[in-house]
Amino acid sequence: MDITGSMLIGSQSVTGTSKTIYAINPATNEQLSPAFHGGTQADVNAAAELAWAAFDAYRETAPEQRAQFLECIADEILALGDTLVQRAMAESGLPQARIEGERGRTMGQLKLFANVVRTGNYLDVRIDPAMPDRAPLPRNDLRLRTIALGPVAVFGASNFPLAFSVAGGDTASALAAGCPVVVKAHSAHPGTSELVGKAIQTAVKKSGMPEGVFSLLFGSGREVGAELVKHPLIKAVGFTGSRSGGTALMNIAANRPEPIPVYAEMSSINPVFLMPAALKARGEALGKGFVGSLTMGAGQFCTNPGLVIAVDSPELDGFLVAAQAALKDVTTQTMLTPGIFQAYSGGVDTLKNNANVKQVGEGQGSANPNQCQASLFSTTAAQFLADDSLTEEVFGASSLVIKCNDVAEFIKVADHLEGQLTATIQLDEADYGDAAQLLPTLERKAGRILCNGFPTGVEVCHAMVHGGPFPATSDSRSTSVGSAAINRFIRPVSYQDLPQALLPEALKDGNPLKLRRLMDGKSE
Repeated sequence: MDITGSMLIGSQSVTGTSKTIYAINPATNEQLSPAFHGGTQADVNAAAELAWAAFDAYRETAPEQRAQFLECIADEILALGDTLVQRAMAESGLPQARIEGERGRTMGQLKLFANVVRTGNYLDVRIDPAMPDRAPLPRNDLRLRTIALGPVAVFGASNFPLAFSVAGGDTASALAAGCPVVVKAHSAHPGTSELVGKAIQTAVKKSGMPEGVFSLLFGSGREVGAELVKHPLIKAVGFTGSRSGGTALMNIAANRPEPIPVYAEMSSINPVFLMPAALKARGEALGKGFVGSLTMGAGQFCTNPGLVIAVDSPELDGFLVAAQAALKDVTTQTMLTPGIFQAYSGGVDTLKNNANVKQVGEGQGSANPNQCQASLFSTTAAQFLADDSLTEEVFGASSLVIKCNDVAEFIKVADHLEGQLTATIQLDEADYGDAAQLLPTLERKAGRILCNGFPTGVEVCHAMVHGGPFPATSDSRSTSVGSAAINRFIRPVSYQDLPQALLPEALKDGNPLKLRRLMDGKSE
């Protein structure tokens, strides 16, 4: 399949007329062809109007039809073969195994949501039959199901060119909910985005879905994204990216005549708490395991462990010695974009220049472009609590060790943190009492609490929460990964005394869709 530099608006390929975008190979700083021309407000309007025209028909598609559509998208992505893999590698600097793994995850998400649609549990069907003879007042017939919110704007992420991009989790969950999707592609990987967009476009046609179910737009600045969020026919937003970008979209959405929800994943430093008994028993292994997590993918994961909290002790010294030794063996890795590399370098330099921070280890250096040299720093809990700049995320393979006087100071450090995607506790049985004291604070601060692991790696499953209090996400009640992600794009509707002929299939007597339903408060 050829890459043409075109946007996809419904079934059409459209050449933009705005500023030109070129992908850059971050490993070489080479400019990649072809040129991609950004869209305009007219293109945003065309995509949004097509999505709205498709909405009512698409949201009422039969569960099996919609499930097969999601599976068809997965098949079409796989059918792109090496063309997709090689282009994604060139645009991201990521190795082949990572891209192939991410492609598998992208397909797996689509298939997971196909099964979610088939089972229909997300519809949350509840039926309270009429009680005309109830005293002192009769009860009307009341039936509830969820429906899709409407067209969703999805913003592709830089650090996952497949799994959090054009056909990533936001798109998969929105389509599963019954929402048409308009994607604003990330400018770092436009060729990858066009290829995946064409796969979705093909699946729309093969599955007989309305034309406006999917569109793909490009834009070099914030204009296209802003116009998309402002558009009155867009009813929700999915975003993964910077804190500044996410909050800008939140403000636009909140100030519309009709405010809409923005589900933005933005910033997290993912603290790791090393409890004393665990540190004493396996400090060296923890040091090595931590470095493996820290440096995975050049640290360009939203769950990268950017903070370590431990009691200042000989055992912590042993952990640091092991981590230093492991870091010395870590070669540089190409970062996703020159901009991300510059931001990482700036963040590391800020830590190096902080008089209250000590650099305790670093990886190997390189003269090649955009290379991440891993760095490890330390400070005391008192200094950390007094300097809010130390709570800021450095996106990349950099972490800060906080030396506490005792376990009681763990809670002070935890309480000082902003909202997080994850919080990790390394513990042994002797640590259970202290961990029990820490857990309530971590529950308030994070969406996922891990025990005896490291936060990198997010399983796509039913019980996963990839979210958390601000600024980890804009809405701590939701997740962007796992089957519960569909709940972001639906809302409940109650039907009172509607005739059977007018009721949705999910609510009709006889349960024609064979759904799990709550009938007068009891599961059936």
